[in-house]
Amino acid sequence: MTQPRRILLVKLSSLGDVVHAMPAVQDIRRAWPLAQVDWVVERGFAPLVRRCEGVGRVIECELRRWRKAPLARPTRQAWRAFRAELQAQAYDAVIDLQGLTKSALVARVARLAPGGRRYALANQTEGSGYEAPTRWVADVAIHIEPRIHAVDRSRQLCARALGHSLPAMQVYGLHAEAGGGTGRAREVALVHGTSRDDKLWPQAHWIALGQRLIAQGLCIGLPHGGTAERERAARLAAALGNAATVWPALDLGQLTDRMAGGAGVIGVDSGLSHIATALDLPHVQIYNFDTAWRTGPVGRDRQCSVYQQPTPGVDAVWQAWLRVRAAA
Repeated sequence: MTQPRRILLVKLSSLGDVVHAMPAVQDIRRAWPLAQVDWVVERGFAPLVRRCEGVGRVIECELRRWRKAPLARPTRQAWRAFRAELQAQAYDAVIDLQGLTKSALVARVARLAPGGRRYALANQTEGSGYEAPTRWVADVAIHIEPRIHAVDRSRQLCARALGHSLPAMQVYGLHAEAGGGTGRAREVALVHGTSRDDKLWPQAHWIALGQRLIAQGLCIGLPHGGTAERERAARLAAALGNAATVWPALDLGQLTDRMAGGAGVIGVDSGLSHIATALDLPHVQIYNFDTAWRTGPVGRDRQCSVYQQPTPGVDAVWQAWLRVRAAA
């Protein structure tokens, strides 16, 4: 491809998927420094995408909410406004990184510049969602090897669409805003919540781990999202005492800022844990399933994953934490 002037990435959700797409932006910046890279994303994830270096316009949508009442007047008005914003710019390349019907719809609505093309996945990769309309809409459907890390999936799709090589180093480009944290440099965030109950770690394990961290002179931060996570955070804080703090409700940008100002993160397989990876914090990610090869931290001394069935023990996670702290 000749120098693309404007590129649109379509990665709407979810949190971990959005984080995993960020290195593709940094690859594009390196290969095509004059290109403008815009990103379409669900509104709830927009504060995070705005902290990704190299992203120009962040175009917000609310497809999750709109599909609940597709014919309602407010939905129709919001869709028209979104479509107008999306089509305000013509693109040399529109790249659907999601591979779902909803992302294919957005890619189809986006406006192409003369000679512009739409690119998408030609196949499903292991552990990811995939729906056929993504390749029906595309001008070019690109086959990706089925067993691939989620980060490499997006990086390879963009590289093959735009014709650039992949640098050896994987860079996320996620940054925290200055002054956005709490200044609690000895606070370790325990990411105890996740979208699936079978990914959770036992509450007794969190308490035992928290007690070991506190004995080292560290304090505990407890982020949460939703009622169940807030209630669990309160129980953990009550068990751990004054050294543990339940964080207030924060948007993803504020959560990023607070995590970035702390001493590190220990968490289950969740979106917040993936943010910790992107920030290159000392980080241990806990897996009950053998899926770390697909979504876990790779090739980083300051970060690692721990996998055991039915769930990792406290000692295994503690030893991993000592290793990543020593490497920090």
